[in-house]
Amino acid sequence: MYLHPEAASAGAPSRDVLLVSAIITVSLSVTIVLCGICQWCQRKLGKRYKTSLETVGTPDSSRGRSEKKTIKLPAGGKAVNTAPVPGQPPHDESDRKTEPRSSVSDLVNSLTSEMLMLSPGSEDDEAHDGVSRENLGRIQFSVGYNFQESTLTVKIMKAQELPAKDFSGTSDPFVKIYLLPDKKHKLETKVKRKNLNPHWNETFLFEGFPYEKVVQRVLYLQVLDYDRFSRNDPIGEVSIPLNKVDLTQMQTFWKDLKPCSDGSGSRGELLLSLCYNPSANSIVVNIIKARNLKAMDIGGTSDPYVKVWLMYKDKRVEKKKTVVMKRCLNPVFNESFAFDIPTERLRETTIVITVMDKDRLSRNDVIGKIYLSWKSGPGEVKHWKDMIARPRQAVAQWHQLKA
Repeated sequence: MYLHPEAASAGAPSRDVLLVSAIITVSLSVTIVLCGICQWCQRKLGKRYKTSLETVGTPDSSRGRSEKKTIKLPAGGKAVNTAPVPGQPPHDESDRKTEPRSSVSDLVNSLTSEMLMLSPGSEDDEAHDGVSRENLGRIQFSVGYNFQESTLTVKIMKAQELPAKDFSGTSDPFVKIYLLPDKKHKLETKVKRKNLNPHWNETFLFEGFPYEKVVQRVLYLQVLDYDRFSRNDPIGEVSIPLNKVDLTQMQTFWKDLKPCSDGSGSRGELLLSLCYNPSANSIVVNIIKARNLKAMDIGGTSDPYVKVWLMYKDKRVEKKKTVVMKRCLNPVFNESFAFDIPTERLRETTIVITVMDKDRLSRNDVIGKIYLSWKSGPGEVKHWKDMIARPRQAVAQWHQLKA
């Protein structure tokens, strides 16, 4: 039987249709396979990239330690200071060069990281507003007695983590040495300029001192900050009864410095607020009130007022002061002062607040001071850090007045 060609083609698919179907099927299969490979690669590459970021972002927190140095003790001498062997003091962190920050957020991050390295306490310790548990540093010294020569030897080695007392965020420390109860005769170390971790390595000899009298004495060490134009500021003190020390050989001690018992810790407190405006490049200092101020007059009272100095790189830029409050130890001021401070200058800026006692017949007396900067004491640093972290907000805090 004969079929027409058109009728045969109508009942079965042509060769072209089969070829197109095969091409489409192969293309879909290849696409599915490639899509699966692409997703797998993205997962692998994404995981590897994340791991590399975590590795690069981990800082190295290891820091070196300075080595201890000793010198031989000479014999002979009469309550003298022998020539010290020059040490190699560690680098002061306040001398590190830092680049200015262009934005407030970068500045806050930088100050926070550096203050965590410089501040001796934790965030919990700083929450006490710097009134209590302030770190005054520590001192290393040694004591021994030579029975053959009846000589007491005192060696002042070094100190660590001393607080900043100067405008520049550092100190010029030296040590006074007493054998209490004798306060008339004292010996002193040399002054170490701009150093919060000074090395002295100086030896002092008390010759012709009978042992029976030595054990009745108390070794008293007072660390002070040297000031050329005013009274030296006390940093801290250490006392140790010699009858509790084995003087048959040189004994070395590390002692934490305590507040000096000269009345410097009872000068009163001052409440003030700081407000930083980054857009206006200004800081507003509001002197609110004071309490329990030290009486400076004969009548058991004071006539207080407050001076506010703006310092930049150890130079006085601008000064402002409040009115005088007559015969008052708990004055309320409520006076505000604005200072122009560009953002890039904040790292080198210090605000010095001095509470004064007005005296009509003689020179005005200093009741106490406060140094506000990013490298002051823990309480002051906390206030400065809070001010920068909360721009355009007045941040208030109580501060203990210091000598």
